[in-house]
Amino acid sequence: MAVVAFAQSDHRRSTDDVSEVELLMPVLHEVLDRTGLRTSGIGFTCSGSSDYLAGRAFSFTHALDGVGAWPPIPESHVEMDGAWALYEAWTKLLTGEADTALVYAWGKSSPGSLRDVLTRQLDPYYTAPLWPDAIALAALQARALIDAGDTDEAALAAIAARSRRDAAANPHAQLRGPRPHGAYVVAPLRTGDCPPVGDGAAAVVLAAGDRARELCERPAWIRGIDHRIEAHSLGVRDLTDSPSTRLAAERAGAFDRPVDTAELHAPFTSQEVVLRKALKLGDDVLVNPSGGPLAAHPVMAAGLIRVGEAAARIHRGASDRALAHATSGPCLQQNLVAVLEGDDPR
Repeated sequence: MAVVAFAQSDHRRSTDDVSEVELLMPVLHEVLDRTGLRTSGIGFTCSGSSDYLAGRAFSFTHALDGVGAWPPIPESHVEMDGAWALYEAWTKLLTGEADTALVYAWGKSSPGSLRDVLTRQLDPYYTAPLWPDAIALAALQARALIDAGDTDEAALAAIAARSRRDAAANPHAQLRGPRPHGAYVVAPLRTGDCPPVGDGAAAVVLAAGDRARELCERPAWIRGIDHRIEAHSLGVRDLTDSPSTRLAAERAGAFDRPVDTAELHAPFTSQEVVLRKALKLGDDVLVNPSGGPLAAHPVMAAGLIRVGEAAARIHRGASDRALAHATSGPCLQQNLVAVLEGDDPR
């Protein structure tokens, strides 16, 4: 199985002028145009989103208007980041019931308070009633890393600066170019350590075997993919480490041979420190050349974008073996790792 096409929207702080369907449709048209396929030529469709962001149940059914579900299509949805929708589509292709799949995801965080919405992920009895938001929990993780000697505020600022600098070459990024690191949001995290709140969408097309080579000059072959989850209770976890990421990477074959690029879904600078350690990434690995989620973080699509950005580099020959990572939940609770490779140019 391979990623044969990737498209994403221009990520913006607010998209009040368009509906979810209008946000998605240009992305869907672009990704299909890149393969020459129509909706009728897709064997399986899977999407990822969150009803909590939309504020209504079964909101994903409205997005199907942008796909075109008539005549009837084989379709599924996950209440997760689109990277998990990609995992389901990959599994579907493995069964042989389809040889192509369309995967898409979107998130509009601007209508409400994202920091409040994300508290719904927490343990409903012991943690959620305290209303710790995502930034406060990430700050606890960052403080644990600093206290353990794994990083300091200057190192976190350097990660933020590198991400914004790399995003200058990404026309889809919400934040581009050098920016001041800013004041504390929740110490020790400053504005630059945190992801922007914004809206966006992304889509990829998967294909199997010879079909992939027909649709793409240099497919990004998924050599391995795996996802793992850690304990729901933050109090029983070591926030300075991510064993679920390490295990997922091991099962995906990430440690079999070195990778040259890593697209990490690290919404906070401190989380990149954790992921680099768990994934054993050295300084020779190019991390988040797209700018990563510190430059654009549409919730429910940011993880799929990491897979798409890694695949796009393989498509254009900028990478030969890349790692893509997606996360969900507080403090890197759930983690997915995919290893992608291009055909040997020789």
